[in-house]
Amino acid sequence: MTTLKIGVQLHPEHTSTDAMRRAWREADAAGFDSIWTWDHFFPLTGDSAGTHFDGYSLLAAMAVETSQARFGALVTNTAYRNPDLLADMARTIDHLSGGRFILGVGAGWFERDHREYGYPFGTKADRTRAFAEAIVRIKERLTKLNPPPVGPMPILVGAGGEQVMLRLVAQHANAWNWFGTPTTWAAKNAVLDQWCEKVGRDPGEIERSILVDAGDLDQVEEYAAAGVQHLIVQVPHPYDLAPAARALEQARASAI
Repeated sequence: MTTLKIGVQLHPEHTSTDAMRRAWREADAAGFDSIWTWDHFFPLTGDSAGTHFDGYSLLAAMAVETSQARFGALVTNTAYRNPDLLADMARTIDHLSGGRFILGVGAGWFERDHREYGYPFGTKADRTRAFAEAIVRIKERLTKLNPPPVGPMPILVGAGGEQVMLRLVAQHANAWNWFGTPTTWAAKNAVLDQWCEKVGRDPGEIERSILVDAGDLDQVEEYAAAGVQHLIVQVPHPYDLAPAARALEQARASAI
């Protein structure tokens, strides 16, 4: 049985760069399988005027200050950067890390980011169509870059839309992430399997992951039984890694 992977998402809000740097070095030394941040421009919780930092600048620093864990943004909004540029940025960060980068992407949802930084927000259908175009361009650019990623640099898609987005996951992704209870996540997972069958993709080629709160860690075995292969724990500042570390110990001790 494959051991459940355990990762942490370090929120870049209400914090400092020094605190984040200490946290990702600690997470790397602790042996977490993955370390993540997010791709937003403003806090998602608490004081909307609180401190916040750009995800991709942080990822470049994370690349050279860690040495073991895979890492990435959970997830990158493909609307914020030209898709060809994003591919180049990801490839460069991958080289800085020695080939540990995961390119996590999604269609975006946080209206304030779009409005205040001058990106069109449109409708959910607009953002989905733009994402479908962007992921094709990203993959094409990755084949043209010299040098290519050290990689292999997986593309993870964060998505829950059952009619279009999970089809795009089946067509293009190496990994998938969503959230929910074991039951609701498993239902989405089953839809992804159905799309894999429809598009002729081996479902085993797509790693299945979930983003959870520390309070959900009493359900680790239930998530694993539902098909989760990689469990990622949200860790806000002041970055208490202890609950996720206990889940990591549990997963490795029992080979969940």
